[in-house]
Amino acid sequence: MRKIIVVGTLAFDTIETPFGKVERVIGGSAPFASLAAKTKNIECAIVSIVGNDFPKSYLDLFVSKEIDISEVQIQKNGKSFFWSGKYHDNMNKRDTIETQVNVLADFNPKIPDNFIETDILVLGNLDPKVQLSVVSQFNVKPKFIMLDTMNFWMDNTLDDLLSVISKVDLICINDEEVIQLSGCDDYKPGIKKILTMGPKYLIMKKGEFGATVFSESSEFFCPSFKIDKVVDPTGAGDSFAGAFAGCLAQSNNFSFSSISNALIYANAIASFCVEKFGIENMLSIPKDEIDRRLNFIKKHNH
Repeated sequence: MRKIIVVGTLAFDTIETPFGKVERVIGGSAPFASLAAKTKNIECAIVSIVGNDFPKSYLDLFVSKEIDISEVQIQKNGKSFFWSGKYHDNMNKRDTIETQVNVLADFNPKIPDNFIETDILVLGNLDPKVQLSVVSQFNVKPKFIMLDTMNFWMDNTLDDLLSVISKVDLICINDEEVIQLSGCDDYKPGIKKILTMGPKYLIMKKGEFGATVFSESSEFFCPSFKIDKVVDPTGAGDSFAGAFAGCLAQSNNFSFSSISNALIYANAIASFCVEKFGIENMLSIPKDEIDRRLNFIKKHNH
């Protein structure tokens, strides 16, 4: 069976949207990415860190889904990463109310023993130093490495970030970050420039408007699946990344057409995430509903 490692955060999230508020639910990039990846028949491990305040029931949830948590470190006298945010009425904008980095400040990741040879490595949105540390631990490089990052790391740790970018196969960022990272005025030359930094592929995310994957010579746009009522968009990007990795790992094919196919699958799975708060809707996604959304996207993608 194909193997995926998700290096990401495990956190408590307090989220307020026009549809309500939840307090200290399971959050961070790793839960969304791993649950989304497991919609495909693959093995998946989370590499992360939590404090002793992180409930055992949250960790048991991953075990029940056959997600490897052998390298989720528990810092006995530490507190877990915490994030709190409030979404505006249109859901496209949110205000971060509070971020407590806590144990994440001392995170020294390790690869799980039985994932030393892995098919896909998903580097979630973390300090580039942590991402580099993971990449350097492989004797045999994973077949495919994908990177999620954001403007915060571009502002604060650009040299380390560029070092990570030189080692990955795909980078996933939004349109504003393309401009910032490349230093170009327009995203077209910006994408070309970033593709000379190391990655073979770049996915440019445009939220509810979908995403486009670029290679040196090709591009493919995929619309998002329109949801009637978006309740909580917090984990959509991480669900997207995990589903993309799961689909790609199962295909074991890294051509442009296979990447494009994974993009469609990722958009379909991400659409489930936003329908309820936190990971609630990711815990059991009906196969026939996945197929229905996939077919809808394929039919309307011209």
